Amino acid sequence: MKKFAVVLSGSGVFDGAEIHEATLAMYAIKKQGAEYDVFAPDMEQFHVVNHITGEDMKEKRNVLVEAARIARGKIKPLNEFDPAAYDALLFPGGFGAAKNLSTFAIDGPDCRINIDVEKAIKGMHSAGKPIGALCIAPVLLAKMLGKVKLTIGQDEGTAKAVGVMGAVHETTDHGQVVMDEENKLFTTPCYMLDADIAQIGEGAFNIVNAMLKQLEG
Repeated sequence: MKKFAVVLSGSGVFDGAEIHEATLAMYAIKKQGAEYDVFAPDMEQFHVVNHITGEDMKEKRNVLVEAARIARGKIKPLNEFDPAAYDALLFPGGFGAAKNLSTFAIDGPDCRINIDVEKAIKGMHSAGKPIGALCIAPVLLAKMLGKVKLTIGQDEGTAKAVGVMGAVHETTDHGQVVMDEENKLFTTPCYMLDADIAQIGEGAFNIVNAMLKQLEG
């Protein structure tokens, strides 16, 4: 049975992991006969956002502790991730990918990647194992791996930014998955497009399906 490592960036679209994408990705993994463990970096969030008003809140939260809400407590610190123990690595989106897992939301193409995220991506890529990313999370792959093929959907500004980082962007619609065969990378746009939860489920199912097919050879 194939095993995924799912990396979350908190809990909530505006300051952490996008909950629909995270949950439906885990559902897609189980539904298609695979297993998963959930990871998150043990670090303070960039900020905390009131998801009703969109305003910053004057409090601090921990990415690992917040992500544990989605994982129902069954979660591991990302610095304990071992590429040898997993067949595939998957990053759901949400602004946490651009604020906590990286500084893309602040620094754009000049962003820095969290050291544990960097090690996870490098370890899986060096081992020739598939890596998937939803929504805004493909920016992590563009920054880490440079000349790769990916999608963030249709947003011109973000597409231009990943191009500056060396990646080749392909415009996509709901549920479409872009595969970089040479690098074994899989990306799909999800909420980078104006989407509903059914379309997110389709994208999550399709990316997991494509990764499993690659693993099966």
